[in-house]
Amino acid sequence: MILAIDVGNTNIVCGVWASSDELRTTFRLTTKQARTSDELGMAFSDLLHINQIDKSKITGAIVASVVPGIMHSLMRSISRYVGVTPLVVGPGIKTGLKIVTENPREIGADRIVDAVAGYELYGGPILVIDFGTATTYDLVTADGSFAAGITAPGIRLSANALWEGTAKLPEVEIKKPPSILAQETISSIQAGLVYGQIGQTEYIIQQVKKETGYDDLKVVATGGIGRIIAEECTAIEVYDRHLTLAGLRIIYNKNRVT
Repeated sequence: MILAIDVGNTNIVCGVWASSDELRTTFRLTTKQARTSDELGMAFSDLLHINQIDKSKITGAIVASVVPGIMHSLMRSISRYVGVTPLVVGPGIKTGLKIVTENPREIGADRIVDAVAGYELYGGPILVIDFGTATTYDLVTADGSFAAGITAPGIRLSANALWEGTAKLPEVEIKKPPSILAQETISSIQAGLVYGQIGQTEYIIQQVKKETGYDDLKVVATGGIGRIIAEECTAIEVYDRHLTLAGLRIIYNKNRVT
């Protein structure tokens, strides 16, 4: 079994792959909580046990991270408590993609992983959208070239800025209200956040198609809040909740020494 770990700005998302198509379990930890390697190791051990995963059966691990400060503790915890040395997604790793942007080293590991999964699972040309702390749009051409990326504030980041920057607006659940024509404060905030994200997403997809000329562009979305947007955005063809974990599995297999 393979332990796949995606370290984002908000959450550490983990999955255990038993085979190329069997994701046995997933679980999450918060990223911003300071932990020692022992604390992280105990958390991994407990969560694996609770999810009925025998950690002695884990033969490998792979990590993609956009939070450098956590990596020392994380790597030590996996090595000591899971018993494997993780592969880290970074420069020099085999991905199967050609990075043709101006500065390939600036592209986040999570974006590379999503792009690999999107291209391998759905083909190209493809636009992969990840609704995370930031909302990212990454373009992979038909020949597997990572050609461009767009970055926007994520819906939760926008919501937090709204709540923290205003004195009287309350914190609300992020969901689509019955109508955009809100008549009270809570649904007014929900309408602005959700319909605003839908409108942004549809416009960016339209503009990418216009500038690339890719009328056959596939559009795949992932990310925790992504389902809400994908259900309302007709330009999104597929919502794949576990796209990043699938990308980690694919990259691990490409780099496995046999």
